[in-house]
Amino acid sequence: MSIPDPQQLKILLAAVARKDPAAFRNIYDATSPKLFGFALRILGKRESAEEVLQESFVSIWNNAASYQASLAAPMTWMTTIVRNKAFDLLRRVEHTVEIDADNFDKDVMDALESADPTPIQTLQLTQESKILAICFGRIDGLHRQAIAMAFYHDMSHSEVAEHLHLPIGTVKTWIRRGLERLRVCLKKAEGE
Repeated sequence: MSIPDPQQLKILLAAVARKDPAAFRNIYDATSPKLFGFALRILGKRESAEEVLQESFVSIWNNAASYQASLAAPMTWMTTIVRNKAFDLLRRVEHTVEIDADNFDKDVMDALESADPTPIQTLQLTQESKILAICFGRIDGLHRQAIAMAFYHDMSHSEVAEHLHLPIGTVKTWIRRGLERLRVCLKKAEGE
């Protein structure tokens, strides 16, 4: 069965919101191969992708009434659910904490409360740290995590790859792209 057009999916989601099992079966049959492939690309393990797909469809069943066509196409909405469930599983399984910009910013600010630097140095460092935290927060989550592991935990690219269960080439690409985005963001902030 091919993936229905967005209008058909909207109609099916509306029926799922009314707890129509036949509509749910139709959505599952039509979209699960694509959503499974998406989960598999993120997770790299068939069993994990199957688990995420199952959790995602439970979420789709339970939350179909909250779907808003004005905010996203049906396939985009379902793909976002799969993506979020996959990232949740990665965080649970790997026991890694993703650095989030708000916490990173607070940690930097806390570190700056040391009595050692002068007030002017602290102010300048605070502003630079805030800009760094904002730019760092704009990098994709897993890319940000790979960079943090490499630079803040002093892990080699191969250690990061092993820890994240990813190919080393992927990790190197993520770090390179993330650092490039960071450089561009910092350069823009510097020019402002």
